[in-house]
Amino acid sequence: MNEIINRIQKQAIIPVITVDSSKDAEWVCEVLVDAGMQVIEITFRTEAAVESIAVAKSLFPDLIIGAGTVLSLKQASRAAQAGATFLVSPALDVELVEWSIQNQLIAIPGVVTPTEILTALKHGVKVMKFFPAEAYGGTKTIDALKGPFPDVKFLPTGGINSNNAIDYLRLSNVIAVGGTWMVKPDLIKKRDKKTIYQLSTEALQIVKSL
Repeated sequence: MNEIINRIQKQAIIPVITVDSSKDAEWVCEVLVDAGMQVIEITFRTEAAVESIAVAKSLFPDLIIGAGTVLSLKQASRAAQAGATFLVSPALDVELVEWSIQNQLIAIPGVVTPTEILTALKHGVKVMKFFPAEAYGGTKTIDALKGPFPDVKFLPTGGINSNNAIDYLRLSNVIAVGGTWMVKPDLIKKRDKKTIYQLSTEALQIVKSL
């Protein structure tokens, strides 16, 4: 599991994808891989999530795939069976965290308060999603959490884009950021492969500039 966390940290910007069909997942993942992405997140915001994860894993076996917006054990189980190796939730669900640990999956639960962070820590979680990042104080809040929680690393999402991603990544307690700006729904709907490729390569250049 440490290897997966290392891969997430190395890439540092994780594209968060929402697709309406596995066919879209197929070509979007191909563009992302061509751009240099090795870790992606596919959200459970549509019915196509499970099939999309399975198709992506089948076509790109070396791709690290996370399931996003996981809200239940049923979704977690289906995501794992499809090939997801880490599960990202918008909130802290202790039952989901415990299930993930038992099934040797990485759980990255959503937190924003010290109470939620402490609860996650008590259940063995040290990498947490800070969501929605911009709405809950962004970099200032995350930086302030370093003092009481020196061992916690965050993966912020929500309101992060090409303009502010670097501000988050400069924080020592941020392992990576998640973003949709490279794979916005309208770009996917228009099958705008060129823009998705360009935005993805530019995102990876941000990481290299650190």
